[in-house]
Amino acid sequence: MMNSENAPIPIIFNPPENSENQYVGILVKGIEANGFLVNGLDDFFKSPTHFKSIQLVHLNWFENLDESSKSAMWKSFFRKTVALLAIKASGKKLVWTMHNRLSHEKGSGNLSRVLVKLLLKSVDAVVIHCAETASVLREIYPRFRTKVVLIPHPNFIGTYGPIASPSEKQQSTLKLLFMGAVKPYKNLELLIRVCRQFEGVQLTIAGKPATEAYAHELQSLATNAEQVQLKLGFVDDHQIPELIGDSDLLILPYDLRSSLNSGTVILAFSYARTVICPRIGTIDELAAGQSDVFAYSYVSESEHESKLRNALQKALEIKQENRLSLLQMGKKMQDLIRKENDPLIAINGLSSLYRDLLS
Repeated sequence: MMNSENAPIPIIFNPPENSENQYVGILVKGIEANGFLVNGLDDFFKSPTHFKSIQLVHLNWFENLDESSKSAMWKSFFRKTVALLAIKASGKKLVWTMHNRLSHEKGSGNLSRVLVKLLLKSVDAVVIHCAETASVLREIYPRFRTKVVLIPHPNFIGTYGPIASPSEKQQSTLKLLFMGAVKPYKNLELLIRVCRQFEGVQLTIAGKPATEAYAHELQSLATNAEQVQLKLGFVDDHQIPELIGDSDLLILPYDLRSSLNSGTVILAFSYARTVICPRIGTIDELAAGQSDVFAYSYVSESEHESKLRNALQKALEIKQENRLSLLQMGKKMQDLIRKENDPLIAINGLSSLYRDLLS
């Protein structure tokens, strides 16, 4: 607890809250307990006194732009550019967490890359959640020499409530779950197509679609497919343990061109489920758990389909041989990230970084 002699240090951690992801909540709560007062970027210019009081700015997903319309995208780009210029002109310390290779959004990709370049010219430190990110960063921006700090992604064990017991129904069926934002870069069309080729498989896709048009596209693809159940809407926190608990594993066929880290992979492990997933940085970072995940690499869309089908077939065979084997793999991954991804490691790492930059 803070005493009256040590007032908390005002910083910006943006976004300061996120209804779709407790990653932010975990870190903000811990950072504030460590002596910082967290504010949002939207209030940055609310008064000269407030602006002057902010000592450090930490940005997440800053490169993602509003794609609801072309005018909104440009407005978002200019607002963020002005904010960056103001941060550096005022001498405040700037930290950026690099979550992905590139912005996932297709329409704003070029502007997003411009923002990233502006960020990298301004930052005092880049936080990464897997070692592969550092390689990607220096591959894309060879001249980058600023501090890079590896801090493990916090786990979500217990965050959304207790683990739900697996359903006793349909024990012979391999129950797959995709959960997260429902967007084209997550290859859900591919996932539906592959799952339709299997008997004894049930896929649930749960999440809020990016657009109504994309929702209709997925509904059309899932027509007459008994293997596919769509739950296209916002997933409330209290629904997460039940959805995961009713699955054998999560299946996440991400695009390797843009994906590096996945909070959903960490979420699956946190709730004792393994994953079928391309070999992104989050998977490679957990070297000790490689035998307990269904990871694969690919270089083309056709190879992705083949590798995904093979991974699904392997999981199905394991389920048919012993219905508890997949759950045991998930439990091993939970035990691993309980230690390797303890939220206190991330919280203390960020707090130490902030104090080092401000000293």
